[in-house]
This record gives sequence, structure tokens and C-alpha cells, in this order.
Amino acid sequence: MNKLDMLNIKLKGGQFMKNPLFIGSAAAIITPFHDNGVDYATYAELIEFQIKGGSDAILVCGTTGEASTMPDEEHIAVIKFAAEKVNRRVPVIAGTGSNDTRHAIELSKAAEAVGADGILSVTPYYNKTTQKGLYGHFKAIADSIKIPMILYNIPSRTNLNMNPETIQALSEIDNIIAVKECNLGQVGDVVNLCGDDFAVYSGDDNAILPVLSLGGKGVISTMANIIPQDTHDMVMKFFQGDTRGAISLQLKTLNLIKALFSEVNPIPIKAAVNLMGFKVGQCRMPLTELAEDHLELLRQEMKAYGLI
Repeated sequence: MNKLDMLNIKLKGGQFMKNPLFIGSAAAIITPFHDNGVDYATYAELIEFQIKGGSDAILVCGTTGEASTMPDEEHIAVIKFAAEKVNRRVPVIAGTGSNDTRHAIELSKAAEAVGADGILSVTPYYNKTTQKGLYGHFKAIADSIKIPMILYNIPSRTNLNMNPETIQALSEIDNIIAVKECNLGQVGDVVNLCGDDFAVYSGDDNAILPVLSLGGKGVISTMANIIPQDTHDMVMKFFQGDTRGAISLQLKTLNLIKALFSEVNPIPIKAAVNLMGFKVGQCRMPLTELAEDHLELLRQEMKAYGLI
């Protein structure tokens, strides 16, 4: 499959079928900062590390990329840099979500203009909305762009769940092609309602295999920042019929995942990337440095995994 079939809709048996942006692992890449802004030299190194490591797509300016601390000009500049650096070797997906529909539209149109292959858009947080409001919000964004759109359902951060029936209604919009789903309990319902041509991606690294077993197409991953090859291989082994190998990899990652989520993401993953020798700096406030006991746990698990 061509990884950059951005939205290949084909007529099959009277039904339009959508190809996913990717099958496998998309790394939700961190953003390296220094005192004057983004460290683009290190960002380029991280992008090359992901591509060489087997990631099937790169998500920029997501939660892990600290997009919520980026002014719009910086946000779009990072997307543009990533798109140009990747140069269509894998899809670049841009986080462009907002709890203000107009703002989300502006960011999404700008991301398309600078070369993003698709966008990821989160459910509105803080002000929240109804299921009807969710449909209207995401439809307005999708209608404003031509590139594919992935919905992002993460109730633990937004205090708002997008119901399976709402996802089904949105899946009928041509360029809404997938959901990053963090509510594991409804994955099966989403797959049943939306059909096989609508991709469901795990939003949790510790639930990749459960989501795949219910019909998922892969993961948008935090841990892929440090283990891109294993994250990719876990998904591919499953699809190649090596279930035992896929399970073995999922089990191998669990202690590492616990350390990577000992504090709110992306505090631990940024510390982990620093431990691997990339100079990515610290998280922006209000996020703080990883506590010393959690840093020691992370260091131990990374040593056990063979990363440092």
C-alpha cells in the first residue's frame, strides 16, 4: 500500500471505500525546545530517527508535541518544517484541534497549505459540547479542507466522550477517515457501526493489541518516540498472522509504558528522549521536570529494555 494515498476513495460494489492514511504505527513526536523557541536541528534528527526506525507516519503538534503551548505562528512553522523534512516519505499528520471551531478551521487550513497530509482534531475541551455540537464542529472543520481528517476521542483529557453513533455519522463525511480512540470500551461498537473502511487507531500504547483484535488499523503512539521499530513491528506482526510475536512485543513494552506514564504525558517521554542522547530540552510550563523517583524508574526500565 502506498503510504501517501491521502484519501483514495474508490467505487467498490456501489460503495465508496476509504483507504487509511497509514496502517501500523504513527509516532506522536515530541517538540524539542530551547530558550528561543523550537530547536529545529534536533527536530530534524528526531524525524530521521522515526523514519529510519520504521514509523509508518509522524504526528506533529499533538498532545505529546505540546501544541497547547504553541502560538499559531510557531505551530504552523513546525508543521511546515516537518512536512518539508519528511518530504513525503511517510504521511505527516498535523494536530490542529481546538475548542473554538473557528480556530480549529484556521489551523487546519493552514496545515493543509504548508503540506500536511492529514490532520488530527480533538474533541472540544473545557467548554465541551453536546453530541450534536460535536457533529457540527467536526463537519465544519472537514468541510474547510480537502486532506483527510482523523477524529481524536480522549475523554480523560477533555471530560467529553464522542459516542459511537456520533463517530458513525461523521464517518459518512468523505474526508473523515479515522478516529484515534482512547475509550477502549467502545472500540468494538465503533468498528461495527463504521465498517472496515473507517480506520480505528489505538490512542493508548498499552492497548494496541486489544484494539487490533477488534478491527483496529494501528496506533498513534507516544512510546514510538523511543522504540519506533518495536511499535511498528507489533502491529505488522499482528497483521501478518504472527499473533504470538505481536503479543510478546506488547507484553515486553508494559513496564516501559508504566514508566513513560508515571506523570502526565509528555513529561516522561521527553525525559526518555533526553536519556537517549537527544537534546530536546524540558517541557514548557505548566508542565515541569520529571520527579527524581520517576526519573530513576524510567532510567531502570530503559536500561532493562536495552535503550540506554
